[in-house]
Parts: sequence; C-alpha cells; structure tokens
Amino acid sequence: MRKRWIVHSIAAIACMQVSLAYAADSDADKLREALRAATMQTRQLEDQRAALQAKLADADKEKAAAKVQIEAAKAETRRVEKREREMTEEFNRRLAERDETLDKWKAAYEEAASVARDRDAARAKFEADAKAYKASTDSCVAKNTQLIKHGQDLLQRYQSVTIGDTIVAREPVLRFRRVEIQNAIQDLQDKILDQKAAP
Repeated sequence: MRKRWIVHSIAAIACMQVSLAYAADSDADKLREALRAATMQTRQLEDQRAALQAKLADADKEKAAAKVQIEAAKAETRRVEKREREMTEEFNRRLAERDETLDKWKAAYEEAASVARDRDAARAKFEADAKAYKASTDSCVAKNTQLIKHGQDLLQRYQSVTIGDTIVAREPVLRFRRVEIQNAIQDLQDKILDQKAAP
C-alpha cells in the first residue's frame, strides 16, 4: 500500500507536474501569443508611424511648395498691382493732358468764334454804313443835279435880263416887277436850300 501510495503520489506528482507543465506551457503559449500580438501590433504601429511620417513629409513638402507658390503669387500680385497703378496713373495723366488740350481748344474756339462774331458785326456795320453812304451819295448826286439845274435856270434868267427889265425892276411907283423878281429869287433860294445835303 505504501507502494501504491508512492505510486499514486508519484503519479499524482507526475500529473501535477504534467498539469503544471501543461499550465506552464499554456501560460507560455499565451505569453508567446501576447508577445506575438504585441510585436505585430508594434510593427503595425511602426508601419503606421512610418506611413504617417511619410505623409507628414509629403505634407511638409506640399506646404513648402504651396508657400513658394503663395510667395510667387504674392510677388506676381504686387507686380500686377504696381503695373495697374502705373497704368492708372499714366491713364489719368493722359486724361489730364487731354482735358488741358480740350480746354485750350475750347478757349481757342471761343476766341475764334468771338473774333468771327466781332468781324461779322463789323462787316454788318460797314455794310450798313456803306448802304447809308451810298444812299447819301445817291441823294447828294440827285440834289447836286437839281442844284446844277437850278443854277442853270438862274444863269439863264440872269443872262436874259435886259436893260428894260432892270429899269422896270427899279420902277419907283408900283414896284410890281420888283415883287415878281424877289418872289422868283425867293423860289430859287428855297429850291436851292431844299437841295442841301443832310449830314
């Protein structure tokens, strides 16, 4: 019995050892599995970290490229703004010059129009004066013709006066002939005065 007990004890110890070994193997396996899983997870995390670092590097490159592009765009914008400002200033300068030239042309036109109006007024005045002088001259010529006619009538009457007419004119009593002669002289004097040119 004692042998049995020893055998049983040995068998129990062996079972225990097997059981312990199995349990130990099972814990080791679990630890190995956990280690494998942790290693795989670490590798995956390393891979993810490497991928993220690559993406970060790419993003940094893109950021640097974008920054260069932004700086280039800013520089181009400044150049365009400067060129636009210069073109606007040039346009405004030319517009001001055009306005000055236009004002000069307007002033010259107004001056020329004023001179033309003055000349037209002077021409109209001279034409009116010329018409008036022509009418006055024509009137003077007509009156001069009448004066010559009246002067010739007077000369004819004077030449036709005889000594008898002179004696009759000096008639001391009735003086009819003298009145007739004075009336004729007065008529001729009135006709001559009618022909006097008005200024």
